[in-house]
Amino acid sequence: RLQESGNNQVVFMQLDLGSLESVRSFVKTFLETEPRLDILINNAGVVGHGHTDDGFDLAFGVNHLGHFLLTNLLLESLQKCGPSRVVTVASIGHRRGKAHFPLMTSKKDLVSGQSTWCNLQAYCDSKLCNVLFTRELANRLEGTSVSCFCLHPGYINTELSRSLSLWQQLLLIPFAKLFLQDPEGGAQTTLHCALQKGIEPFSGRYFSNCALQQVGAKGRDDALAKKLWEVSERLASL
Repeated sequence: RLQESGNNQVVFMQLDLGSLESVRSFVKTFLETEPRLDILINNAGVVGHGHTDDGFDLAFGVNHLGHFLLTNLLLESLQKCGPSRVVTVASIGHRRGKAHFPLMTSKKDLVSGQSTWCNLQAYCDSKLCNVLFTRELANRLEGTSVSCFCLHPGYINTELSRSLSLWQQLLLIPFAKLFLQDPEGGAQTTLHCALQKGIEPFSGRYFSNCALQQVGAKGRDDALAKKLWEVSERLASL
């Protein structure tokens, strides 16, 4: 990690957001070895068919539920070190997302089938969960020293599509080279939410292009956000 970053303060700890057991193990190790936590960035993201170790739809389990448990288990540490921040990388795709509570609870695929479109719909559903999670987290943290934000990072040339079939990845290569940002450019809104001074009053809100933006109608539904939180608590055994 020193060779890659040029920073000898980088510490690697194993964490698999697709396993709730791994999340709990990571948090235990972190709290035993690190004295403080100032910024938590929930950045993991997958798109593709499959299930987590706990049997949840892959996109929902990794993109939302793993981050939900991780954040909750680290909240006490964040509050002790305030002012602190939680930044969750969502997507503009949240606007096409839906909240399928019966399917979440039954540990089945959030959408049926294995087509590329179904995988993308499940991804958008998980990104709506990111937005709703941030909204409810802000409501619960009101009056504390922890603020939270979610964001659309832009369209970035990363390995997000690695779980797609080989021919699908090959089709994406020329598009990615022509139209997508590099990872450094795509990290700027995340860094803005993590480091920009004075944005604490906007806790719970959504950013894009380093600026405050409006979310889709479902992302502004406090009742929906509260219900997602309650369902997630049960699924993560909190």
